[in-house]
Amino acid sequence: MNYLSQVFRTVRNQSPILYTIVMIHFIAAIVCAVGLLIDDRMLMGVNVWLKPLKFAISGAIYIMTVGFFMTLYPFSTRKKNILNNLVSWTLFLEGALIMYQASRGVASHYNESSLFDGLLFAAMGILIGINVLVMILFIIETMRLKLNTSKAIQFAILLGWIIIVVGSWVGGQMISQMSHNVGIVDGGAGLPLVNWSTLGGDLRIAHFFGLHGIQVIPLFAFLLHKKWKTSSRNQILSVTVFGLGYASWIAFVYYQASQGIPLIG
Repeated sequence: MNYLSQVFRTVRNQSPILYTIVMIHFIAAIVCAVGLLIDDRMLMGVNVWLKPLKFAISGAIYIMTVGFFMTLYPFSTRKKNILNNLVSWTLFLEGALIMYQASRGVASHYNESSLFDGLLFAAMGILIGINVLVMILFIIETMRLKLNTSKAIQFAILLGWIIIVVGSWVGGQMISQMSHNVGIVDGGAGLPLVNWSTLGGDLRIAHFFGLHGIQVIPLFAFLLHKKWKTSSRNQILSVTVFGLGYASWIAFVYYQASQGIPLIG
């Protein structure tokens, strides 16, 4: 908990606007949780407020991650502010659009049932596209610069950025087929909360693990650095093995879903 508190304090001090948007995401998550309790409208088999709830939580975690990592890069204050604002405001707008569509009781993604819905879906695609470009920039900068952290953690951050781009690519595959399920239409029975299909393949699984590699792999490296007093070489080797294992898991669940096989059936 002390480490988590340190992350929040660092982000609050370094980027108050970004920190505020993170807090707005958490407030939005509470609103969506209340919506789950008082609004019984369903969309493709789940409550209309489940999707914006997941996106609000995921968005908050990602924006906070970017805000904290930003303090490790030797960027100018101006560059940090530009990147922080790009990430936080684009994801804020995307989350707002998802909540708006939920309030209407209609799908936010793959929805081209009207010109208006299609334009909103296209707008979300543009906002995510901007974030993918920022991710690619971070890959380049992480390879090019010396970060204010250990070599093992910097390498873990690099792997995290690469894997999150892969996760975003999986999202692009879902957009190209205008659905997240394979072998069946979207909707139907799914796992609790995440709603991953138990009837057919679901690309959201690989997408989820891809997007959160940016937290999982650096966290592993951080704990390794704190708990295992060994050479930098050994720590980098351990991070590499862990990263390859994590990437292999993503590849497996992607292949499984692409064959129309549920994770748990």
